[in-house]
Amino acid sequence: MGAPTEAAADVQRSDPGSRLALALRRLSIGRVAGALIGLAGVALYLALTDDLFLSWGNIMNLFRAQSVVFIIAIGMTFVILTGGLDLSVASTTGFAGMILGFAIQAGSGPVVAIALCALAGVLLGLLNGFLIGYVRISFFVVTLGTLSIYASVILTTTGGSTISLFNYPEFAGIQRLANGDIGPFPIILVVILALYLLAWFVLHRTAFGRAVYAIGSNAEAARLNGLNVPLTLMLVYGVAGLMCGLGGVQQDGRLTAAVPIVDPNQMLVVIAAVLIGGMSLRGGEGGLLGTFIGVLFLGVIQNGLTLKGVSAFWQGTVTGLVLIIAAGLAVLRETDALPRLRRWLSGRRKAEAAETTE
Repeated sequence: MGAPTEAAADVQRSDPGSRLALALRRLSIGRVAGALIGLAGVALYLALTDDLFLSWGNIMNLFRAQSVVFIIAIGMTFVILTGGLDLSVASTTGFAGMILGFAIQAGSGPVVAIALCALAGVLLGLLNGFLIGYVRISFFVVTLGTLSIYASVILTTTGGSTISLFNYPEFAGIQRLANGDIGPFPIILVVILALYLLAWFVLHRTAFGRAVYAIGSNAEAARLNGLNVPLTLMLVYGVAGLMCGLGGVQQDGRLTAAVPIVDPNQMLVVIAAVLIGGMSLRGGEGGLLGTFIGVLFLGVIQNGLTLKGVSAFWQGTVTGLVLIIAAGLAVLRETDALPRLRRWLSGRRKAEAAETTE
């Protein structure tokens, strides 16, 4: 078909339905740009209404407060890129943190304790991936089940009691990693940036990363092209488990304890952050830059609510609303909702014009 005539283009530009559809389409295409615009808007509002927001101490505390989410969201990015979802990340993080607590209590040094914590996360993630990739059970069923199992094991093993690590000399290094500074910057911020750069390299410069995107785009086509889909899925959930293990280290370091109660909002915050960053629910689209911006966006919102004196009980409501909005925008990106909306608006306009003519 040829290009539309100038007259047709004029009609399209004058059609409010077409203009609205075009505007929405532009907003949905700019995955990272949309998150950046939202972040800039919220930050500008807080900067104008609260003098404390732009202070260096508050900004660095914002990164510390969101540090666990920053780390876990890396693993969730890998999972969602394959078209999956890991609902067990909060339980896995708590389980790994419990292992670290037991290791410190047993006299292990910080390096050994961190290694055991990370290994626990990897093993739990690989178990999820094995059931999803090889046994072919739905990721929703598997991770929902392990969410409950891991949380139950934590409570059973600890008796529901917090493992305090405050007075253990072996824990001092971990606590400094979680809360210390390198000059004006938190140590954990340097660690987070290093993890994101490493994860970006894996996704964009290795065969494994290309396989992750290929499976998310079309798993059957990836299989027909010789990719080992079950193994890749197993490794992807292993990566998610590793990030949960490292998140467990940071969580224990910030709390100075291994807490047996799993935070029910942690999973929602991680998923919301990744979706805000422009990830596709169907997989194969998006990346780590959007995830980083999405976590920062939610962190700014939560920080702003705290500065404004909003109750912590309401912050979960805000996170849930943001998650719904992000998922709704993802649906608009991935379906033909925009063309249908344009046709509906165009039909309404033509009907109104016909009525006016009559």
